Amino acid sequence: MKKTIPTARLRGLSALFLLTPLLLSACGGDGLDFGQGGTSGWSDLGTRAKTAQMAPAVAADTTGWSDYAPEAAWPGTVSRRESMTMDDGTELAVTVVLPADSDGVAASGPLPTILTLTGYNKAVGDFVPALGGGNPTFLAHGYAHVVVDVRGTGASDGQWEAFGEIEQGDYRPIVDWVVSQPFCDGNIGLYGVSLLGITATLTAAQGHPAIKALFPIVPLADGYRDIVFTGGQTNVGFIPLWLGLVTGLGVLDPNLVLDPATGLQQTLDRLLGAVTNFQVPTILRAVTGDPDTAFDGDFWRVRSPIEQADSVQVPTFIVGGNMDIFQRGEPLLYEALKTHTTAKLLMGPWNHIEAAFGSGLPADGVPLLDQVALQWFDQYVKGLPVGAEALPTVTQYVYGHDRFVTAPDWPHPQARAERLYLRGDQSLTTDTPAAEEGGNVVLQQPATGICSASTAQWTAGAVGLIPLPCFENDNLATLLDARYDTAPMTASYYLNGPVQADLWISTTAMNAGVSVRLSDVAPDGTAKALSNGLLTASFRAIDASRSRTLDGEMIQPWHPFTADSRLPVTPGEPMLLQVEIFPTSAMIAEGHRLRISVGPSDIPHGLPPLPDLLPGVLGAMTILSDAEHPSSVVLPVVPASALAN
Repeated sequence: MKKTIPTARLRGLSALFLLTPLLLSACGGDGLDFGQGGTSGWSDLGTRAKTAQMAPAVAADTTGWSDYAPEAAWPGTVSRRESMTMDDGTELAVTVVLPADSDGVAASGPLPTILTLTGYNKAVGDFVPALGGGNPTFLAHGYAHVVVDVRGTGASDGQWEAFGEIEQGDYRPIVDWVVSQPFCDGNIGLYGVSLLGITATLTAAQGHPAIKALFPIVPLADGYRDIVFTGGQTNVGFIPLWLGLVTGLGVLDPNLVLDPATGLQQTLDRLLGAVTNFQVPTILRAVTGDPDTAFDGDFWRVRSPIEQADSVQVPTFIVGGNMDIFQRGEPLLYEALKTHTTAKLLMGPWNHIEAAFGSGLPADGVPLLDQVALQWFDQYVKGLPVGAEALPTVTQYVYGHDRFVTAPDWPHPQARAERLYLRGDQSLTTDTPAAEEGGNVVLQQPATGICSASTAQWTAGAVGLIPLPCFENDNLATLLDARYDTAPMTASYYLNGPVQADLWISTTAMNAGVSVRLSDVAPDGTAKALSNGLLTASFRAIDASRSRTLDGEMIQPWHPFTADSRLPVTPGEPMLLQVEIFPTSAMIAEGHRLRISVGPSDIPHGLPPLPDLLPGVLGAMTILSDAEHPSSVVLPVVPASALAN
């Protein structure tokens, strides 16, 4: 079981109403060798970052984590509301929080400054700092903290368009404004959770010389593939709620009380803009298959931090979760950054809510997230020699091993590709299928997974607070799927990295969706969810130059998801679907079995847009398992000895 503490769960439950906006927040290039001098076996990018630099050699970590807890110097805080004006006349609302002594006298400054850009209304952050309030740990240790409502949110003017070009054009002027203030010493750290971590990363890409360090918690990498259109299917659990909640919090404008005339007009403009400009039109376009949003293209690239990873030149510490909504993107963003700047990665056993707080920490030597962030900023913003550079390069929670383990890099340098075949008798073996081996048939229907680990994950963990067994156990979710199990393991089997399912299928319909789940099956039959993947058959085209290989085997496919890349689906004709299963770190213990489940859908993780959904409903899909059509899965297997650290 994953490590959590009761107080963290109680805190999540009691603050759920205020936390919901956070918990529901959002939302290429040539192949590269990411090995240690070419020895790891990993090759090709598997992301869409454009950098072409070789990764520097990373020495094995020998220092481990440190318990960084300097004495707090400032017991109090003072805050004030400010505003700044953009070049087009749009006014952005700002809160400046300064450390203060026990008498409430603010530090005289100038001070190193933490900057957070929020879309969740910084007034709400006063009650829940993770949503955009002043961080008490930073303030107590002598930092100023500036929080800005991005345009069209909170008390700021303008229209919100979710990390669009106009919003990103504000980021550098915001930093200029902060640097010009007398409280700022010219050294800035960027910090935030989820949406706030995304804005922090995109701001770092502006390359402002005052920015010295970046600490994003659960940030997005690739907007299209990570979250909104996984496998070409619309995320119907997360995206509509997120867009609606950003709008809802925008209505809670403090100007309604402080300046009613201004506040009322802002609120009306915000609601009108949501209906006519961005939120509602974006949802409708996605559901109906509009080419500008239902396919990958400029709309999503502008909003994807990994597209700008080359421009992030400051030391960056990324926090993610094995069951986070950005489970795929967090290690890929680390990987894109490590080629040209100091980068660290921490992946916990967390969904989005749990990752926001670092639920269960400290554990296995990993301290509280605020301690890690403070050490990071003290080193790179204040310039103090506090050992942040010696923190473990990569730390991951390993399911089955049930503890945090450090590694010198991600992907794991010791990983080797192993292919297992999905057999007609629903076994999973290293032996190839026989010539006449039969397949397995599943009914194509769009409602599988409605009570599953995916339900908890893709509602950012909010629904997972309800203690339903199906949120941990995959057995109900895969009841109508074709399940393929290994024999019980005779020794620990350690997986670390992305997984690829190579499925030969045929269908009686004009299209098909495929859901693949990866589970750890205990001797008592309980199936622990590890990861999952989705793909619509008509989107099965692969760009091999951007796909990742390991030991010559493709292990992380890169699908273009463009209108031009769509392929026809002919009823009854076999076709190969190469399905990306998001990265995991898990040990299948001795006596346990590894399970691959193949089904037609995963709600609410994904629902095909109407043009793809209707042709694929009520067909029958056959997973083929013969010598000519050998369905299989490629796994990143690491020696179990690597867990002994």
